[in-house]
Amino acid sequence: MNVAIMQPYLFPWIGYFQLINQSDIFVLYDDACFIKQGYINRNSILSAGAAQRFTLPVPGASVHKRIGELTFSRDVKKLLKTLTQSYNKAPYFAQVMPMIADVLEHDDRSITACCEYAISRIFTYLHSEKKIVRSSQLDYCRDENAENKVIGICKATGADVYVNSSGGMHLYSTANFAEQGITLRFLQAENMTYYQGQQEFVPWLSIIDVLMFCEPEQVKQALNHFTYIN
Repeated sequence: MNVAIMQPYLFPWIGYFQLINQSDIFVLYDDACFIKQGYINRNSILSAGAAQRFTLPVPGASVHKRIGELTFSRDVKKLLKTLTQSYNKAPYFAQVMPMIADVLEHDDRSITACCEYAISRIFTYLHSEKKIVRSSQLDYCRDENAENKVIGICKATGADVYVNSSGGMHLYSTANFAEQGITLRFLQAENMTYYQGQQEFVPWLSIIDVLMFCEPEQVKQALNHFTYIN
């Protein structure tokens, strides 16, 4: 059984969803401390032909607090207006915007809950389902180093394969995982190009952009646009 582990991100780029799609169980690592200027509460969309950063405020955010302790602001009117102005002419705006708004206005404002809900809604839209669990709900040793925490989470979920992004290759030892009966695989995500209503393609944007311009079947195909590397 494959497991992938990532911090909760709000509408991240498609590479994040490629990782989820390769897992039988996806673990939202909400035991981690909040990262300021990271991608937990912000990303980029296409606006006026260029990448534009959006941010959903996190009141009381601190690097000394766990992600699971923090909540998103309820003030989402400005962000909803920005998204509407940026994508109202996109081909799948009518189908996608209500889903985005539903996530942003979710009653449970915790970062973990909102991000979990976003993932679930997107995969449901794609006619797929994913099992999502929170690290804060698992029984593993939180006092270990980063590698042993991951191994502990794998064991807690019953996984024998850990799928990680290629950016973690320098963090983990294939041999150490193998000693624990776990196969370590690294996924190299690839950014798919698609028509954005303009001649020049703007890469590395939020999944929102992909959903707005691509039909569901095209998005599903993009989830397999990656390679495994050693």
